[in-house]
Amino acid sequence: MAILTIIKEPDPVLRKKAIKLRKVDEGVRKLALDMFETMLDAPGVGLAAPQVGKSIRLITVHIPEDEEDGIEETSLMLLNPEIVKATGEQTGAEGCLSMPGIAGNVTRAWNVTVKAIDMENRPVRIKADGYLAVALQHEIDHLDGILFTDRIEDKQNDLWIVED
Repeated sequence: MAILTIIKEPDPVLRKKAIKLRKVDEGVRKLALDMFETMLDAPGVGLAAPQVGKSIRLITVHIPEDEEDGIEETSLMLLNPEIVKATGEQTGAEGCLSMPGIAGNVTRAWNVTVKAIDMENRPVRIKADGYLAVALQHEIDHLDGILFTDRIEDKQNDLWIVED
């Protein structure tokens, strides 16, 4: 596995709609593993292929366990993820590995159902809520050329600079 370079805004690859692939092959599997390692190293909770310069519909997500908040550890590598159902609403702070130094309040669905292909070429459906739902929506947005800042209506009050 390898640590990949994370592409930063305003690189045009971040604004392109990524292409679907028919299936997972060894190249996609290797890229997913490299993306996963890169995401953990950054550190982040999600990474989409366009963020490493590959305009394909591939994401990785890792939500660490948080016993205090009752969050179970979840690790995902998904090809062609698509939100098929979204309900509820939540607003919270988000940042992005491709936009270091800024964060903002984003409103997203509370519950999502995502269909995708796993790394064994099996179709999967993932039902997620809360933090995992946010991470999935954020990464799937990347596949459509949408950045979290595009979802912030009041940039004057809901977007801020973060110090490392």
